[in-house]
Amino acid sequence: MIIGTAGHIDHGKTSLVKALTGVDADRLKEEKARGITIDLGYAYSPLPNGDVLGFVDVPGHEKLIHNMLAGATGIDYVLLVIAADDGPMPQTREHLAILNLLGLNRGAIALTKIDRVAPERIAAAMNEINGLLSGTGLDNSPIFPLSAITGQGVDELRAHLDETALELPVKPSAGHFRLAVDRAFTIAGSGTVVTGTVFSGEVHVGDKLIISPAGVEVRVRGIHAQNRPAESGHAGQRCALNLAGVHFEKDDVRRGMWVLAASVHAPTQRFDAHFHLLAGEQKALKHWTPVHLHIGASDVMARLAILEGEAIAPSGMALVQLITDKPICALNGDRFILRDQSANRTLGGGKVLDPFPPAKNRRTPARINALQAMQITCHDQALMLAMESASSGMDLTRFAQSRNIREAEAQLLWRSMPMHIVATPSADFGFTPACWSQLKLRVLARLSLEHEENTDFIGPDRTRLHRMALPALVRAVFSALLDELLVDGQVSQSGPWIHLPDHKVTLTAAEEKQWQTILPLLQADLFQPPRVRDIAHALSLDEGKVRLLLRRVARVGDVYLVAHDHYFTRQAIGQLSTIIREMAETHDGVSAAEFRDQVNTGRKLAIQILEFFNRIVYTRRTGDKHHLRQDVTTAGF
Repeated sequence: MIIGTAGHIDHGKTSLVKALTGVDADRLKEEKARGITIDLGYAYSPLPNGDVLGFVDVPGHEKLIHNMLAGATGIDYVLLVIAADDGPMPQTREHLAILNLLGLNRGAIALTKIDRVAPERIAAAMNEINGLLSGTGLDNSPIFPLSAITGQGVDELRAHLDETALELPVKPSAGHFRLAVDRAFTIAGSGTVVTGTVFSGEVHVGDKLIISPAGVEVRVRGIHAQNRPAESGHAGQRCALNLAGVHFEKDDVRRGMWVLAASVHAPTQRFDAHFHLLAGEQKALKHWTPVHLHIGASDVMARLAILEGEAIAPSGMALVQLITDKPICALNGDRFILRDQSANRTLGGGKVLDPFPPAKNRRTPARINALQAMQITCHDQALMLAMESASSGMDLTRFAQSRNIREAEAQLLWRSMPMHIVATPSADFGFTPACWSQLKLRVLARLSLEHEENTDFIGPDRTRLHRMALPALVRAVFSALLDELLVDGQVSQSGPWIHLPDHKVTLTAAEEKQWQTILPLLQADLFQPPRVRDIAHALSLDEGKVRLLLRRVARVGDVYLVAHDHYFTRQAIGQLSTIIREMAETHDGVSAAEFRDQVNTGRKLAIQILEFFNRIVYTRRTGDKHHLRQDVTTAGF
């Protein structure tokens, strides 16, 4: 169990920790000289069952709240320290507000310095404390009158802490490893060491991790868990990790950073959250207010964008988006605190909902509904509600990352729910069955309208249909949806053109007769057919009429316009697509020179053919090579 102190300066937090553990948590020379705690201090003490109590001692001065916040994150139990002679003071109240905002509702109150006051003052102070705690997360917490100097009451508090630690449920080790760094230093002969509280997962000696958000790769050389050498550490422990890496320097890590598994290394500069403004604020908090953001052990400047209304009234709650001035680490469920721009007072706090939010359309009803769903702790319930608001599908890969769900756990979750999953190279997307069916109906409806408006065209190609019907859908997902419609026979494909099965474009008898005289010329040399002017000259036809006829035949889908006035038959395009596929799969892409030699054409025509396949989204040019698009399933020629 990790215990964190809180309370006003000079109320005896450090003295009490020493009385409980025998350890002086003040480690800096300046702290010892001045008699006040400036930075975080740490102490450990064994429990009867062999486990260890960890103490994080925080400074109480109002100008050191940033240090207090770095230590308050991740503790299990609060020890709120209040001096009997002073009673609750300003930092007592601010610390209590911060603890409440961080959701820390397990704790006890140490009423210190009782050796300095009369019994009636002790009773009065206890009444003041009960009033102070009313309505907070620490309401009805036990109060222990004591003196760290004489030792009176200390044993009773220690017995209570030992008993509580034994009853505290073990934190689950689900999720990837995350540790919020609150201290980094160098030990001669060992190298760089970081300390912090393990938020989730497990770590073992030899593990490869990431310093985030910097992105530096490190290896764990050694572990101290709860101040003892160990081979592993887990959620709920304070750990010291001895780190090493090929490109890792001691200056690469400092307080506020994270050490975590690569799967949850996802730096962000904006996140959506649920925020609560403290009741003690004198006026409403306005949109785009500059603030200090404290999350994990970090302190960064940010802007507050309000997603509901233009201001938040004192004691009010709202959905917000925070935009930071530098990359941070945040996942769903992480708690944070906001202080004013000058860092003089605490404004409020909240919980991260979505660490990967959109920069645009962040106030739409669908987006607000999605954020409401993300407030739900239970993964399956949150996902189902979020999918119902996600008309373009739910990015399951991002969902799992944002909630720190490991791959095996995620796959079990997906299989347990009624949803349609589309796997793409970049991510998996989930849809409710109703949504997936609705998307198909929208494609069919758009095709029907297209046929009504353009009766002379066989239909659009995949790219154009995507833009017309479902532009917000990820292209690879749209391709999968269209493939299902093709397999089910609900749509047909003629070459690259998509159309309803009963929609056909036919030539008149005269056009068909003329087309049959042109076709042999195009078939004579499939990969180097004559251009329009050459066809007209060879058949003694009007060039304009030949051009119009070939445009009509292209709408039927029997020829394709590869370059200006240069039409290829469906047979030619089909063979060329096969050649390109085979070359791309065996040669790591297709160059113009290699393709020219393969099909025995001139360089200019080879380039025009390759550019045609780029246009119809069969290939993609990267540098001097043309590569098959990853979502290409069939050319359909």
